[in-house]
Amino acid sequence: MKSLKPSMREKKRYLLVVGKNLRENIRKAISEFSGAQGMAKTCLNFIDEKKDSAIISVNRESVNLVRASLVVYPEKMEVLRVSGTLKGLKKR
Repeated sequence: MKSLKPSMREKKRYLLVVGKNLRENIRKAISEFSGAQGMAKTCLNFIDEKKDSAIISVNRESVNLVRASLVVYPEKMEVLRVSGTLKGLKKR
């Protein structure tokens, strides 16, 4: 199968999120805030997880939706940094 042109690929952004029980809480927050269709649009992937922090990748157009859903959710979660590359996110 032929690979996609760069203009046809999905553009991603990487978010550094801090909080407790992130894998479960992030999925619940997005699905409660925007439903199943919004969850599908985000294309959420967990890149790296530690005890109280995680790096997630989301679709570029849905960054604001993800940030809003994390703020509204009762459990405290905070987006510390957003970057277009993993190297730029881990750099600081």
